[in-house]
Amino acid sequence: MFFANDNLMKLVVRLTCGGLLFLHGSHSAFHGIDHIKSSVANAGLPEFISYGNLIAEFVAPMFLVAGYKARIAALIIAFNMVMSVLLAHRDIAFQRNDFGGWMIELNVFYFMTALAVVLGGSGKYSLSRGRGKWD
Repeated sequence: MFFANDNLMKLVVRLTCGGLLFLHGSHSAFHGIDHIKSSVANAGLPEFISYGNLIAEFVAPMFLVAGYKARIAALIIAFNMVMSVLLAHRDIAFQRNDFGGWMIELNVFYFMTALAVVLGGSGKYSLSRGRGKWD
């Protein structure tokens, strides 16, 4: 039945999380990560850690969309979202915006969709066909 297709659901979650996050990552990849370096430096961490953001928001989403080592890619994305909140958004983590939305709802969205891939895998509509331990 079309409406009870777990593999199609996994594809939609992968495309949503990976596709949308890739847009954020491509901006950083092509325009620089100075804004991320400042957040990392303000937290007292070495600036080279900022390059992890390119992996988490540019490289990992490509793996996620393709469905190759998707669980590893999703773990990287989920970790990145936690670090994003801790380093750049902790002061607004429990606030709402002018329209009633949660100030960190986008971070939470990426975290939760990535977590869904970690728990569910990539499914058969992927490069790996969902056969590997990390797929």
